[in-house]
Amino acid sequence: MIIRRAKQADLSAIVALLANDELGRLREDVKTHLPELYLKAFDKINSDQNQELVVMTSKSGSVIGTLQLSFIQYLTYQGGIRAQIEAVRVHQNYRNKGIGQELIEWAIERSKQKGAHVVQLTTDKKRKSALKFYEKLGFIASHEGMKLHLG
Repeated sequence: MIIRRAKQADLSAIVALLANDELGRLREDVKTHLPELYLKAFDKINSDQNQELVVMTSKSGSVIGTLQLSFIQYLTYQGGIRAQIEAVRVHQNYRNKGIGQELIEWAIERSKQKGAHVVQLTTDKKRKSALKFYEKLGFIASHEGMKLHLG
């Protein structure tokens, strides 16, 4: 398996992965021709040195997993860098085979390379299996997160 930066040609496969669960189906728009909003977002992510959208591909080159890694510079921790993992998805045919763990371990190692002192992520409380998965990998529910949806 190969983990690499996503290319625009991967975008349809990435959006399909994002939409392939009970929560993703409610918010993603999977069509033959993706809405322009996805292309604009990809271009912004791809041009930002603090964002890394990656895919994992099978030996045949098919996209089987994805995640986005963001590096947040801030003043606390003496000007520390925080790494944020988002949108972790694995193709349904490859789940429970270590792909998700490999993606997260890659993200942790990449975060160390970029000088981050902490790696964080959020997952919806409805995703009970995801919570157990992240705990198994050493993540601790040390903070209470809150969100305010603006639209």
